[in-house]
Amino acid sequence: MNFFEQVYALVEGIPPGRVMTYGQISALLGGARSARYVGFAMASAPEGRNLPCHRVVNRLGQMAGGNIFGGAERQRAMLQREGARFLPDGRVDLAACLHAPGE
Repeated sequence: MNFFEQVYALVEGIPPGRVMTYGQISALLGGARSARYVGFAMASAPEGRNLPCHRVVNRLGQMAGGNIFGGAERQRAMLQREGARFLPDGRVDLAACLHAPGE
């Protein structure tokens, strides 16, 4: 299984209302320094696969930049509908929402 497929397999397992970070996914796949490649994988995710890519945030709990997922506000709205908790500054509350596969 190539790196992108490994990323997609992890992302498929993120439950609603929970998130993982790009760096966390990278570290789980043995490449603690390849968080950027996780981002490339998310940007290249096949639409027909219906991956919950909106459940991947940066290390600070911030939404994806640019117009990914239709913009940060759309990503936030999707996470809110799933029950994710947010801090007053708008970041995902990682202490409450971070998914750790296998735990």
